[in-house]
Amino acid sequence: MIFPTKGFGARNPSLISLYNFHVKTWDVILIGGGIIGLSLAIELRKHRATVLVIERGEPGREASHAAGGMLVDCPLETAAPLQSLATASARMYPEFAHELEMESGMKVDLRDQGAIVFASDQNASKGAHSTLLPAAVAELEPSLSDQNCAAFYVKERSVDPRALTAAAVKTAKNRGVDFSSGDPVTKVNLAHGQALGVATTKTSFAGHKVVNCAGAWAGEIAPEPFPTRPVKGQMLCLAMPTRNLLKHVIRSPKAYLIPRSDGRLLVGATVEEAGFDKRTNPDTIQRLHHAAIELVPKFTDARILEDWAGLRPGTPDALPILGATSTPGYYVATGHYRDGILLAPITAQVMTAAIEGRTPEQDLSPFSPARFS
Repeated sequence: MIFPTKGFGARNPSLISLYNFHVKTWDVILIGGGIIGLSLAIELRKHRATVLVIERGEPGREASHAAGGMLVDCPLETAAPLQSLATASARMYPEFAHELEMESGMKVDLRDQGAIVFASDQNASKGAHSTLLPAAVAELEPSLSDQNCAAFYVKERSVDPRALTAAAVKTAKNRGVDFSSGDPVTKVNLAHGQALGVATTKTSFAGHKVVNCAGAWAGEIAPEPFPTRPVKGQMLCLAMPTRNLLKHVIRSPKAYLIPRSDGRLLVGATVEEAGFDKRTNPDTIQRLHHAAIELVPKFTDARILEDWAGLRPGTPDALPILGATSTPGYYVATGHYRDGILLAPITAQVMTAAIEGRTPEQDLSPFSPARFS
């Protein structure tokens, strides 16, 4: 048997004897079935890799399910080291969303009306060149109240993360990605210092390469303690009085509002250091509701459809962790914090290149796991 040295056919002949050849083995095992893991699984299948996604719960039901879906590509709000990745990923989104819709037969509600950003003291001076006059704000969104502060129009998109992840799950399954759900990974199995699969609470799976896409739980998996932590965000969803009452995403220091094409409106979001606690707080939800009403008085009688909390994967420097680890065959793609939905297509692209042994088009050195060694 010939063992290529690169790509998904690459194997270590000295380790093959450790496997029982009657046990199924995947080219790549992905730990985590959020939008990052799902997007990467789809991209890997395009490159003919066999892929297993292992999700501790139900695919797409953690941070991806809780996200707002703003595809923010704005220097006012994006960290400088992340700007190149954010811009590249934002440009990929129309094709990315179209592909998922075509392959899954499901809509993802990608909207491109843009955003109106009400300035905080921190970003007012940065955006002064694009300040909108009150008359222009009222023309774009007649239902908005007067906020008595500078506002900017930002050309960007938004997407429905729940529809997006549902379409990604269906697309991945259509492409032959295998799934294991409801059984969390506890560790990456090693032999002679190399990753050879994973162990879960109930069983184990064999794979030639492993990628940790476990979001806020990435640091809980042995043997490498990535410094990820859960950052809680509470949100609620309103039924707008009329479907097109609000067309643009609205961002203010008190809350952001994200309209959906079906007449729903998302209001968010808190940033809380609360561990793995996903409970909502009635006072917090009420505060967000009041902030929405302050921005759009017609929301006074809007019905609350749902409230929830999600756990974003934070890191010490608020940047993602991407690339190969110090363990051969073990990779990581996590820590996307508030940008997981935005960065999904570019993460899939650069990580596939890294796993295949190619040089990614984007410089991943600012995101290397080695920075925390």
